[in-house]
Amino acid sequence: MVTFHDGLADTAPPTHTAVETDVLIVGSGPAGASAALFLSTLGVPNIMITKYRWTANTPRAHITNQRTMEIFRDVGIEDQVLADATPHHLIGDTVFCTAIAGEEIGRILTWGNHPARHADHELASPSHNCDIPQTYLEPILVRNATARGTQTQFSTEYLGHTQDADGVTVRVLNRLTGSEYTIRAKYLIGADGARSAVAADLDLPYEGRMDVAGSMNITFKADLAELCRHRPSVLYWVIQPGANVGGIGAGLVRMVRPWHEWLIVWGFDLAQGVPEVTSEDALRIVRNLVGEPSLDAEITGISLWGNNEQYATALQRGRVFCAGDAVHKHPPSNGLGSNTSIQDSYNLAWKLALVLNGQAGSELLESYTAERAPVARQIVLRANKSAREFGALFEALGLDAAESAEQMHAQIEERKDSSLAGAAKRAAVREAMELKNYEFNAHGVEMGQSYSSSAVVPDGSVAPEPSRDPELYYEPSTFPGARLPHAWVGDSRRKLSTHDLVPYGQFTLLTGVNGEAWADAAQKAADRLGVPVRTVVIGPGREVTDLYFDWSRLSGVDEDGAVLVRPDKHIAWRAGSLPDDPEASLMSVLTTVLSREESA
Repeated sequence: MVTFHDGLADTAPPTHTAVETDVLIVGSGPAGASAALFLSTLGVPNIMITKYRWTANTPRAHITNQRTMEIFRDVGIEDQVLADATPHHLIGDTVFCTAIAGEEIGRILTWGNHPARHADHELASPSHNCDIPQTYLEPILVRNATARGTQTQFSTEYLGHTQDADGVTVRVLNRLTGSEYTIRAKYLIGADGARSAVAADLDLPYEGRMDVAGSMNITFKADLAELCRHRPSVLYWVIQPGANVGGIGAGLVRMVRPWHEWLIVWGFDLAQGVPEVTSEDALRIVRNLVGEPSLDAEITGISLWGNNEQYATALQRGRVFCAGDAVHKHPPSNGLGSNTSIQDSYNLAWKLALVLNGQAGSELLESYTAERAPVARQIVLRANKSAREFGALFEALGLDAAESAEQMHAQIEERKDSSLAGAAKRAAVREAMELKNYEFNAHGVEMGQSYSSSAVVPDGSVAPEPSRDPELYYEPSTFPGARLPHAWVGDSRRKLSTHDLVPYGQFTLLTGVNGEAWADAAQKAADRLGVPVRTVVIGPGREVTDLYFDWSRLSGVDEDGAVLVRPDKHIAWRAGSLPDDPEASLMSVLTTVLSREESA
């Protein structure tokens, strides 16, 4: 419950109001709005503030990967997201060309749309990826968070905070009235973007630097169905040397809504200064990249921004945490930004809920940095490496050695020659295009995140060695810290994912028919600790059975063993077989994960 306290005696008009809540969230983007949604889903009182009057006004983030869709499934909004999204099968025929209406250099089947990679996606998750622009996703997150209990405050700006042993006092500004007031929270989450004021006030440590390259965004409306619907994709990459204002020769025409709303991302050289881009310039860029000199296009927005390569090595100080772009700043390559932001909040929210409910020690919250800071580093480095890998295609085409636009065009044309040089260039282009799988098909980066922290208990085994490239391919495992593998279970009337067995608000123990003794042990441990732990026995005649016998292969334990799954679907611990005293084993594991003594 949110309570209000007048700052002055009843005899004087109030000039200052203090608001109290459990968690204050600064920012309503993917990280902030999802944090609010997760906390409200878990019954944690929270306030979300943003200095803006509404949600995102540009489409920005868009690719929503399988891991994020699983999370949306978990909190009951997957169908809402899919209703507003461009589906999986329409987003993956990524094109490289000299213009959308011009010549193709090649295509890559991306985001799991290659038949072989589609099988990987089908086996990995109950959910498919999709494309939903940030302008559509944020309202879904904010609406559901608010409906479930979040107090959402627009036009409310964070000014600063102080923290003490019991909470955080935050100064905020009502931008409509110009009045300041304070919000007293037990915890504060800074989800206020790459220029985060909360992170700056915390003086978080960072590696890397900001503004390593420049980009301009141009949003426009035009009917491009005849050029695109036969090769449906969210991304049409254009190599057009020497063209346009400030251009460096490579740009992207991104589908926002098929096939009439679009976003151009056109790079510029920061060393030459930030260009001035008028509406006339923008229209010329649109027409050049589309390849239609008289295209009827409506320019709806122009903005310039910097590409960053920076990540925080600590994500928290005391009672204040940062999430999202505040702690990982990178170009949009690989489509990792909003996904990682939402996954940050998913990791943090259940831990805050347990601590606030007195079910876990405050040390559990330290596992947030231990688990998510390595992910921040990984995705910042991967996204920037993917951006640089475009250089291989430039080199393959011979554009790196050309000194003029005319020479660049000649180099591109050489790939058509019936000659040794032409054959060598064609082979080099194929090799460079293959390299782009690391940007558009990095399934292992998206799904293979594994944690090592105080909230994960080793089982004495050694982490399995990947049999394939771990960036490109996800390999399921129940090794402690890994994401719970997906397998279909159920009965003659229903079909469920293993993910559907382990809801966000509790720990879940998965075992087989010979491990039924775990159920009694888990109940006793749960009662002693005051923490919900549900046991699901998978097998014939039980609540669910192993429909395709996939879980027995993926579980990594004997039938009488058990896999303990955290609320966020990561493995807390596993036992290969039933020990002599399963209750004692569970008590030891749970008290470790929860950073607490045994007594409730």
